[in-house]
Amino acid sequence: SFAASLSAVAIGMSLCAVPAFAQGTIKVGVLHSLSGTMAISETVLKDTVLMAIDEINAKGGVLGKKLEPVVVDPASNWPLFAEKAKQLITQDKVAVTFGCWTSVSRKSVLPVFEEKNALLFYPVQYEGEELSKNVFYTGAAPNQQAIPAVEYLMSKDGGGAKRFVLLGTDYVYPRTTNKILRAFLKAKGVADADIMEDYTPFGHADYQSIIAKIKKFASEGKKTAVVSTINGDSNVPFYKELGNQGLKATDVPVVAFCVGEEELRGVDTKPLVGHLAAWNYFMSVKSPANTEFVKKWSDYAKAKGIAGHKDKPLTNDPMEATYIGINMWAQAVEKAKSTETDKVIAAMAGQTFKAPGGFTSTMDKENHHLHKPVFIGEVK
Repeated sequence: SFAASLSAVAIGMSLCAVPAFAQGTIKVGVLHSLSGTMAISETVLKDTVLMAIDEINAKGGVLGKKLEPVVVDPASNWPLFAEKAKQLITQDKVAVTFGCWTSVSRKSVLPVFEEKNALLFYPVQYEGEELSKNVFYTGAAPNQQAIPAVEYLMSKDGGGAKRFVLLGTDYVYPRTTNKILRAFLKAKGVADADIMEDYTPFGHADYQSIIAKIKKFASEGKKTAVVSTINGDSNVPFYKELGNQGLKATDVPVVAFCVGEEELRGVDTKPLVGHLAAWNYFMSVKSPANTEFVKKWSDYAKAKGIAGHKDKPLTNDPMEATYIGINMWAQAVEKAKSTETDKVIAAMAGQTFKAPGGFTSTMDKENHHLHKPVFIGEVK
């Protein structure tokens, strides 16, 4: 097609025209777990930042300078996040950091970014109830994910659920989100007796008794749904056990907020068909911007030999949020003509970016959160 041949020409040109760079580079911190329980989710975000940096550099960098990534591994160790953040800011002198997944890691680094007046872009859905001058939150707050998902489960299309299991990993994001959901359900007339709440530690692997408990709770007559805020690699044994105990989506649908395309990679999805996830982006979203994003990622993953992705490239919501974040930051630096924190913060207000999900993402003028659509996805 004509459009395709045009873009091929554009790509060809950008490879040949090597931009002339001003002296020095702008250092960019990448603070994601590449080992430990959260590596299953975070590793790919490090690669997304590196892909975006390559792309920005190929277009001439920022302020005429090349971006230089500084990658560290806080290893799913929450205090280590703070230590590595300090190292990035004081030793490596990064202009901005992209990183964290869990809220406990973000809470750990927050005092560091505030004390040093440095910038963090945080790309994952979280419990809300936080606003720092030094953080831009490009993932969803509960009103952009958790509440619409539960509204869907209660609706006729979503099966008309009357009882709810709130199941999460034991830390601030699941507990606070469930506190918000409990209040929401109560306002909708759901009794306390119709809400079961349970938590498991990070890295938890044995879900036999919990699934048995859910089955019993669901057998008491009212249509039941599970809301899962299980994080990291615990999702693999959780979904396996759902399959083992034959808990089908038609009986008890599970809607997840921390499971995307990447986390389902290592799971046999046949028994999980029909289970749900709520995110602000899915790989299957049909839009020209997404077709381009998926192709970009596929090409990059193949070229760099990224494990899992070179053969079966997947994109997901936190990758999109990461990609929006770094592009908006680059736009804000150009607008501010400076990488100075306070100037960039001012320039970030109202920034827009044509997101892979096919919508124009807007950074709120005041509250450092993105305006974004919400989607319900179904396991095929």
